[in-house]
Amino acid sequence: MRRLFPVLLVLCMALFAYAPFLILNAPYESTMGLVQKIFYFHVSTAITMFVSAFTCGIASAIFLFGRRPAADRVGFAAAELTVLLGLVVLISGPLWARKAWGLWWQWDARLTSTLVMWLVFQAYLLLRRFGGPGSEKLAAAVGLFGAALVPFVYWSVNMWRTVHPTTNVVPTLDASMRGPFLWCVAAFLCLYVLLLAARTELEKRRARLDELYLALED
Repeated sequence: MRRLFPVLLVLCMALFAYAPFLILNAPYESTMGLVQKIFYFHVSTAITMFVSAFTCGIASAIFLFGRRPAADRVGFAAAELTVLLGLVVLISGPLWARKAWGLWWQWDARLTSTLVMWLVFQAYLLLRRFGGPGSEKLAAAVGLFGAALVPFVYWSVNMWRTVHPTTNVVPTLDASMRGPFLWCVAAFLCLYVLLLAARTELEKRRARLDELYLALED
């Protein structure tokens, strides 16, 4: 991964540098106009957030049942990134909603379930910070629960009547919008891989430093 990191970094920079030009040239949506262009940023971040939540859940399961410290480090890093991405989603969504719906927040199924999932991963981080010895296993269980919420959050707009668009928006995108959207998704996923690798490596070094401190005390 260390050898691929510079390549991915250059690729990520190129993807994000060209993305604004694609979004600028994409056509306006017929009813929302210019404000609809938040879609490319908001939905791409939400997809990456779901990927991060799944990553945390899978890593947490491997740690719980396989007792692999490396999986715990990945899960911890993914949980932090899920919280960060969720914050971006919860900020960009209301910015779009204010112009599209005339209000900042609506307690419908998609918005509320997204907030709940975000709070679950906040609980994961709080457990890791203040839970004391052995909190890693309990946090991993919370990470599994958070990942299990992802399908519910995704399908909530199809199960209940909400103001939020249903899941058929992306598959039915016009070809002139689909290209910029997929480009943005690729950019955010590339950035996520870079951040996950960097944060996991940082956590690995922190754990190694703790081991050295314990060895010195002995």
